[in-house]
Amino acid sequence: MRTWIRNALAIWTGDESPAADGIVIAGGEIEEVLAPGIVPSGTVDTEFDASGLVITPGLVNCHHHFYQTLTRAFPAALDKELFPWLVSLYPVWAGLQADDIAASTELALVELMLSGCTTTTDHHYLFTDAIADAIDVQVAVAKQLGVRVVLTRGSMSVGKSHGGLPPDHVVQDANTILEDSERLILRHHEAGKGALTQIALAPCSPFSVSPQLMRDTAALARKHNVLLHTHLGETEDENDYCEKHFGQRPVDFLADLDWLADDVWLAHGIHFTDEEVLRLGAAGVGISHCPHSNMLLSSGVCRTRELEAAGVSIGLGVDGSASNDSSNLMQEVRQAFLLQRMHYGADKISHHDALRWATRGGAQVLHRPDLGTIAPGQCADLAMFDLDELRFSGSGDPVAALVLCGAHRVRHLLINGEWRVRNGAIPGLDLAKLQSRHRAAAARLAAAHK
Repeated sequence: MRTWIRNALAIWTGDESPAADGIVIAGGEIEEVLAPGIVPSGTVDTEFDASGLVITPGLVNCHHHFYQTLTRAFPAALDKELFPWLVSLYPVWAGLQADDIAASTELALVELMLSGCTTTTDHHYLFTDAIADAIDVQVAVAKQLGVRVVLTRGSMSVGKSHGGLPPDHVVQDANTILEDSERLILRHHEAGKGALTQIALAPCSPFSVSPQLMRDTAALARKHNVLLHTHLGETEDENDYCEKHFGQRPVDFLADLDWLADDVWLAHGIHFTDEEVLRLGAAGVGISHCPHSNMLLSSGVCRTRELEAAGVSIGLGVDGSASNDSSNLMQEVRQAFLLQRMHYGADKISHHDALRWATRGGAQVLHRPDLGTIAPGQCADLAMFDLDELRFSGSGDPVAALVLCGAHRVRHLLINGEWRVRNGAIPGLDLAKLQSRHRAAAARLAAAHK
């Protein structure tokens, strides 16, 4: 089947391509990008009228915690910075059940898809006997929805009794973590162009994982050629913890553990010195900028310009819904645009920068050259936004309007050439039923914590 998407109001390709108003897709890939007035070469089977729509590459979410959708605006965690915020929520998350993982994963993925996201990561690092197979549950939900995912097998191995931040009953021993990590890679990871399900390994943070587990996880990931992910440089508390416990700043700690490499991406990446920025760039490390979370927890501002100049790839992440309280990636684009403008100046950051971080930048972070742009040979992952809302009335530049006027929901979404959102809804999904199931799970967790 060859489909001609034609008459678009605007197409933002993600690179420096000339203006286009048409796209031909077939077999899950983009075959042609058509300039105005040009028709497809050869015949097409179907035509889709994109009149009034602004089309972008599918958005790429580089950091999230799906299970945290169950603790949005949680009273015990309000108005706290990162460490006390975590301490207040660990006991709640310890009560997660398998059904909670399924409900939170589905709701997070649906929210992301409706915001224009076609590829997402998740950093699930909390395991108990009740949710030992949490990643398997996530894989099943993602496949049902048809969304492209990089699911990370996270880990915590150092509990409070050994100097870590999390309580002892939510950490695992290193052998259990490594064995399950390898099992998940062998069972679920897809390599190569067009992969829909991938696994990465993601020890949670320097304050919850032993140095030896970090080293062993890196060795295991490289044995199977999968990516590595962790939180780093999020707060000054983390710097203080690393200096107290390891006698090093976090970047030095990473380097000693064989983590300063181009198969690693970090969440947040805020508190780095100029010299550390250069080292991260020279190593080819990627960073997920999480503006909403960083602002809510008052963590600081990611230095995107200096990091990119040094060679670091920058993507965007909505982060966990307990520190963002939303899984809307298009809103994250606007927040990144505004925060970085405030930090650097109005003439230093454009809407193109924010869109680039959410598309091509995110694809680079995840080592996916087949994603992030609209060009022949790329995966047919497309987000289509309708500007027929009050917020867009009177706008001049339709692409700039997506960011400046606050687009937040797609009209249509294609993933791998398949229509996954049509007319603002996901075909076959009973959204009211999903919300009811999710709310019941959140209420049960909250009640158990009282």
